[in-house]
Amino acid sequence: MAAGAAWAALGSDTGGSIRIPAALHGLVGFKSTARVVPTEGAIPLSTTLDTVCAITHSVRDAIVLHEVLAQRSVSLERRPVSALRLAVPTTLMLDGLEPPVAAAFERSIATLRAAGARIEEIALPSLAELAALNAAGGFSAAESWAWHRHRPAADGERYDPRVAMRIRRGEKMSAADYVELMWARRKWIARMEAAMSGFDAMLSPTVPIVAPAIAPLIASDEAFFAANAALLRNPSAVNFLDGCALSLPCHEPGTMPVGLMVWSSALRDDAVLDASLAIEAALAAGQR
Repeated sequence: MAAGAAWAALGSDTGGSIRIPAALHGLVGFKSTARVVPTEGAIPLSTTLDTVCAITHSVRDAIVLHEVLAQRSVSLERRPVSALRLAVPTTLMLDGLEPPVAAAFERSIATLRAAGARIEEIALPSLAELAALNAAGGFSAAESWAWHRHRPAADGERYDPRVAMRIRRGEKMSAADYVELMWARRKWIARMEAAMSGFDAMLSPTVPIVAPAIAPLIASDEAFFAANAALLRNPSAVNFLDGCALSLPCHEPGTMPVGLMVWSSALRDDAVLDASLAIEAALAAGQR
């Protein structure tokens, strides 16, 4: 995709696996509301969180791919950016930003404000609860272990050790842990949706870092899991929300790619896509 060899790429997003590579490569990645696109035929990681979606070169292409995958027509109001009311959550999403990410995000917000967008900072304190809610492993650990649990004995050597380690976290989760997580998620989503009400979308950096060098991550489990956690932090919040999100490039030409994530709650896919079209156009005009 980044080299121009493909028009689009299909994949799945359970905690950011479409939006993260899109952000790191200067591409567009749209994660729809999970239930909107069928997952039949895909091996599950998490039946609760998995979303079938695509990486594209533009928001318009993302809309086309979503219409094909979801077998539905997207309804666009085609609002200008000056008609948008957007929020920047200050809890969690802005923590520990690498300087290139912070600079690109701040410049993008300034460009959108100059174009007339109404942008407010809001706390969204519920985001701070995510680590504790998923401390036991979360849906991915429990549900991937349910699918894989009979295979390690026969095929254990075929599993990547780092993948196997994450799957096996689910082995220690009880049925009560899993049910309690489902209840806690419902309450958390209700609090988040109430706090987000009245905004067309949220704006955050897709990930807090630029693409890390590969060699140190291969050599060290500690470095790998630290980078993995950093990359997953922001996008995975949207999966837990059962929401939808689009990552689009917001860096200046000639600099390391940085993604801007436009996101909202469940079944607000068309509003996010509509806002993303306007934001993409405003950022392009700002660069010109």
